[in-house]
Amino acid sequence: MRTSKLGILVALLLLAACGAPTEPAATDQPAGAEAAATPSVPESELVTSNIVGTERIGRFELGAHYARLSPTQPTSSSPDRVEVAEVFWYGCPHCFNFDPLLERWRAAQPEHVSFVRVPAVWNPLLQLHARAFYTAETLGKGAEMHSAFFREIHEQRNMLDTEAKLTEFFGRFGVDAAAFKTAFDSFEVHTKLQRADELSRRYHIESVPTIVVNGKYTTGGSQIASYEELLELVDALVAEEHSAR
Repeated sequence: MRTSKLGILVALLLLAACGAPTEPAATDQPAGAEAAATPSVPESELVTSNIVGTERIGRFELGAHYARLSPTQPTSSSPDRVEVAEVFWYGCPHCFNFDPLLERWRAAQPEHVSFVRVPAVWNPLLQLHARAFYTAETLGKGAEMHSAFFREIHEQRNMLDTEAKLTEFFGRFGVDAAAFKTAFDSFEVHTKLQRADELSRRYHIESVPTIVVNGKYTTGGSQIASYEELLELVDALVAEEHSAR
């Protein structure tokens, strides 16, 4: 039996523990196309501090549990709020398992915390899922469909890896094929994809889920023993940033 190239890609991604290639792919290619590397931000302009023992926030140590971006990157939130951004992929089992805890954490946050999601876009399959995420957002269906994307992929084993599958999926949420196509191909969604690609490079994203606090600190599952500990660290980083205002 023949196996499609995209099917092989899906299998390899799931086995790869949601890790990114060295350089993320550009976001202007159609789904299924070969991914072309996007030049990374020059190291002279953007670096992550990874020197163990140079800084601590609570019981967490720079280089061991989190990294610091230099220079600090601008956020999309108002200056009086601390932004927490999750870089994720719907096909990542770690993101799927982390999402319910993250949702409960988000619901309990005070007014000064702003939470945003940034989809990873480093290859054609992730770009397709990122486009679906922004399409749902554009149609006002983001909150309603977010968890459903995860369940469809990880529980129903439907990878949503073609535009036709996504059209059918959106139809379950009252979006007809024409409305889906218009939003899916829109300039607004394309612009958001380009922004997600830029942020992935500026944040030095190497795996998902990754959390970025206020454009300054990054941390993720490879640095922390559990999702609960990851959220404890995020709380500590948020408190540090809020107290510095």
